[in-house]
Amino acid sequence: MATTKKTAEKEYTVEEKLSALYQLQTMVTEIDKIKTLRGELPLEVQDLEDEIAGLETRLQNYQTEIKDYEQAVVDQKHKITKSTRLIEKYKSQLDNVRNNREFDNLSKEIEFQGLEIEFLEKKIREFTEAIKQKKEEIVNLTERLDGRKSDLTQKRSELEEIVSETRQEEEKLREKAKKLEANIEPRLLTAFKRIRKGARNGLAVVYIQRDACGGCFNKIPPQKQMDIKLRKKVIVCEYCGRVMIDPKLAGVEQ
Repeated sequence: MATTKKTAEKEYTVEEKLSALYQLQTMVTEIDKIKTLRGELPLEVQDLEDEIAGLETRLQNYQTEIKDYEQAVVDQKHKITKSTRLIEKYKSQLDNVRNNREFDNLSKEIEFQGLEIEFLEKKIREFTEAIKQKKEEIVNLTERLDGRKSDLTQKRSELEEIVSETRQEEEKLREKAKKLEANIEPRLLTAFKRIRKGARNGLAVVYIQRDACGGCFNKIPPQKQMDIKLRKKVIVCEYCGRVMIDPKLAGVEQ
């Protein structure tokens, strides 16, 4: 019983810990690549969806404005009809005036209604021109909207294809990473995740490249390089805080 417990609580050497950390780094880097691959497409799809929503709103506004202008034209025509009837009424009353004052008042009313009709006709021309312009804008906007919808269909198709192709691979990598994490002591795993979170490229474990840290590329003193090769303790870069290993442990030929 004691032997089983001792086996279950196996003590890993520093080299084994470093190797496990680098394997974990390799897997999460591959997951990062998959997320990056599809990461741009969702943003493009979202941008297109937002643009299409904006164009559709603008199209609805144009259509509403056209209806308002058309109603305004109808209203002006009604007013013209009313003014025309008043002119006819006042003209018929001119034959029955009893003095110059009544004649002058009726003449002024006729003149006023005539000016009113001219003003209303001008408004109708303005509204009609506005309707024409809005309809032209609707044609252009509809063409642009159709183009964006076509782009969206294509981008969605690309995204679905990439997600379909990479989902299985990502799930496998996550499962392997999870198993590896179970064999890494919590303190070291927490440090790994903290370093990874703070690193721009997501690298928490790097190997020496040309006598420099593989993460920040600052030179490493020869003695520290020797300590790293011995794999007797976990050594981090004094500049960027990443865990450093020798290329041979990473399986890289210098």
